[in-house]
Amino acid sequence: MQTRAKIFDDLAKVAGGAASTLSGLKGEVEGLVRQQIERLMADGGTVPRDEFDAVKAMAAKARGEQETLEKRVRALEKKLGLKAPAKPKAKPKAKAKPKPKPKTRAKPAAKKTKPKK
Repeated sequence: MQTRAKIFDDLAKVAGGAASTLSGLKGEVEGLVRQQIERLMADGGTVPRDEFDAVKAMAAKARGEQETLEKRVRALEKKLGLKAPAKPKAKPKAKAKPKPKPKTRAKPAAKKTKPKK
């Protein structure tokens, strides 16, 4: 009876050791995967979210300032009696035409020179 209990105790210790080893291995695998993903993102030209948000905020601010300046310019033009230029209508994008291949020029024929007398 006592030997069975000892065997179960030994098996429990082995199982506990295996579980702790696997949890350590899990942490290592997660770290490696994270490094690979970060490397792929850096190589792919992606930017971190905080940098993207900062640029987005700058663009929104610039757009707001542009609209404010446009209103001021229109008011000044109206005050001066100038007619504001019409806004160009957005043209629908046409399909890009393939660039023609450059034509090769034929070499010019050698000039005939008159014999000197």
